[in-house]
Amino acid sequence: MAAFLALVRKDLILFLNDRRALLINLVVPIVIAAFFGSMAGGASKTSKIDVALVLQDAGDVGQRIAAGLAADPNLHVTQLPLAEAEAAVRKGSQPVAIVLPAGFGEAAGSAMFGAGEKPSIRLLYDPSQPAVLAMVKGMLTQQVMSVVSSEMFGGKMGTELTAKSLRQLDARATTDPDSRALRDMLQSVQRYQAQPSQAGKETGPKRGLTMPFATHDEQVSANSVAKGYNGYSHAFAGMGVQFILFMAVNMGIEILLARRTGVWNRLLAAPVSMPVVVLARATSAALIATVLLCAIFAVAVLAFGVTLSSVPGFLGIAVSFGMLTAGFGLLIAAFGKTPEAARGLAVFATLLMVMLSGAWMPAFLFPTWVQKATLAVPTRWAVDGLDAVTWRGLDGAAAAPAVAVLAASALAFMAIALWKFRKG
Repeated sequence: MAAFLALVRKDLILFLNDRRALLINLVVPIVIAAFFGSMAGGASKTSKIDVALVLQDAGDVGQRIAAGLAADPNLHVTQLPLAEAEAAVRKGSQPVAIVLPAGFGEAAGSAMFGAGEKPSIRLLYDPSQPAVLAMVKGMLTQQVMSVVSSEMFGGKMGTELTAKSLRQLDARATTDPDSRALRDMLQSVQRYQAQPSQAGKETGPKRGLTMPFATHDEQVSANSVAKGYNGYSHAFAGMGVQFILFMAVNMGIEILLARRTGVWNRLLAAPVSMPVVVLARATSAALIATVLLCAIFAVAVLAFGVTLSSVPGFLGIAVSFGMLTAGFGLLIAAFGKTPEAARGLAVFATLLMVMLSGAWMPAFLFPTWVQKATLAVPTRWAVDGLDAVTWRGLDGAAAAPAVAVLAASALAFMAIALWKFRKG
């Protein structure tokens, strides 16, 4: 036991004296996680969608649609000339531009009851952001329906267009049943338009079609500790996992270098068994990885508003992931033939595990079959477990599956590595 503890102490001292290792494994993941977390919205509410509006319809309908879009809390509307809007979308500074053509209000009113051709609204969009286009379409539809129907049922233009449509339908009503039915409906609309609105008061609600429902947005979390989604939480989980795994790569390469220089053989020649030497190296790596992950999240909590809903759950994940890091490093050392060849393969394997874990992009964006396949990747459980005890606000029981998978994977890695060391 004294020899084992001495080997562990030696590894810890060497790591702490290596400022480059501390920089890479502690400072760099914090900086990158802060960047990605801020891009994901951080701890604030979702940012507004930037939209350029080209208002070519100078009429009342066009002005009201523009005002409705500007008042939408989900949009940040900037009115631009057509050429500037096209250039902004082309450069990527505006994801979507809405072009409301001249005469849109009158044309849309005529088309509403089937008496005219439907006008077209051009939507210029950045092809890299199709999801934004779909959201803008929905909000634009709401504003257009509200304003146009209001004008048709209670505005001056609607009264004129109704009378015009009735004159056109009178000629066809004697032979066309559809035209007769539409004429009867418009006559009812005309009688409705002739009635005073709210006893002549302009302050009453405007006539027209409105959305038949309202929405109330509520962030759902498991308890009061989690205050909704915090982009920093997921970013720190992903970057912490990634850079601590890079430490495992360095650990494996260091063992291969020790074998090349003969230091490893001298250790084995001492009155210490090979399993003790290997497990001491694994223990020191697991301790370093655990402390690093705790330090990274300490910064996340203190500086970026990340909350821990279960400290025991977090510590369980940190310890089990530290064990996984050690086991992964031993695998690299056991199966690597040379430091140079092992480094390239190990870095590739690390990046692949990090990518499949959902560290770079949420796993729910993966195809369904990929989501199922990633459940066999231990890093996926590490990231999901850290999400569970941070922004999701779950208790320690929710972290238990992740802890079990990480610990089992770590023990399997270590067992395979020990077998390989003994064999060769």
